[in-house]
Amino acid sequence: MSTWFHDHRVFWRQFRQQFHTTGAVLPSGRFLGRALARYVGHGTGARRILEVGPGTGAVTASIVKQLGPKDQLDLVELNDEFVRRLRERLASEGAFQRVAKRTRVLHQKVEDLPPGELYDLIISGLPLNNFTVADVERILEAFARLLRPGGTLSFFEYIAIRPARALVSGPAEKARLRGIGAALEGILKPYEIQRDWIWPNVPPAWVHHCRI
Repeated sequence: MSTWFHDHRVFWRQFRQQFHTTGAVLPSGRFLGRALARYVGHGTGARRILEVGPGTGAVTASIVKQLGPKDQLDLVELNDEFVRRLRERLASEGAFQRVAKRTRVLHQKVEDLPPGELYDLIISGLPLNNFTVADVERILEAFARLLRPGGTLSFFEYIAIRPARALVSGPAEKARLRGIGAALEGILKPYEIQRDWIWPNVPPAWVHHCRI
């Protein structure tokens, strides 16, 4: 069975079982993966890179191709099946095997990483629009705490998803979506340095890059 087909099947099964934390029907497409990994190859020396919510490793595949020879990669994933799949890829696939000794799969929430952990680059695939406002605020606080001064945060959201949901939602859901929008604006307005529009993705997405 091909890696592509296997990962899509795993992702679809987890989407049906855990929509709240999976958040998409399919893994991220290659164009979205490349955009999220835009700043991986930009640094020099030994850098620490964190990917949050890697799922089956669709974006990870773009990251590992650009890792420098001394870079270290941490993958934080909460879903049991995705953790198993990531470890399988690190053990069996060429591009993943090459960086396996410098890669950790951490089966936990990003908020639970210890305070001493600092990263030069954080890449997030979390479906933030699916979470509560309090959850989004905690996740963004964790990103700010874990990022070195001058480090870069890259994350995505589907284009116009909040306005579209708000059109068909009741008051409570509209309030939740407004709260998430406000939390994200607190990061985007002062810190966004680049925004990529990924029209070929399903569905189309923005990738936000913020330097904090």
